[in-house]
Amino acid sequence: MADPSLQDLADKVDDLSRLVTRQTTTLATIAGASGRSGPDVPLLVELHALRNDALACAGTTRTRKERAAFAAIAGGLERLLAGRGGTLVSPRPGHPFSAATMEAAEVVSTDDPALDRTVAALREPGLEVEGRSVRPARVAVHRHRSPRPTNGTSVG
Repeated sequence: MADPSLQDLADKVDDLSRLVTRQTTTLATIAGASGRSGPDVPLLVELHALRNDALACAGTTRTRKERAAFAAIAGGLERLLAGRGGTLVSPRPGHPFSAATMEAAEVVSTDDPALDRTVAALREPGLEVEGRSVRPARVAVHRHRSPRPTNGTSVG
């Protein structure tokens, strides 16, 4: 059996999107009007994890074709997330660190006090649903360190 093409993978992601939509509609009908409305947070968390896994696979593949296939899957999953009410949290370097939507996965020392408590690098995007953080973005954070006194002088 031949390897699936990029178009085959994109078609499968679209099929999955239609299936999830159909399943959600069916479940909503079964639950009736008194059921909980809004995004399915557990589903969005799983889709987010699958997207991160696809991107990790894209980063470790040996061929351009495999990388493109995993990137296409990740793109499809990102569209599913957005279509179902999820928002990716991807702070850029220099943005202020926010404990409400981010987790400090690493601390990077800096001599520049202006960079203190700002994002140094994004390690893994987070996920928000209806304005609530359900998976914090994992980031490296700048931390200003005062230079130590030299030549035997003391501070204070």
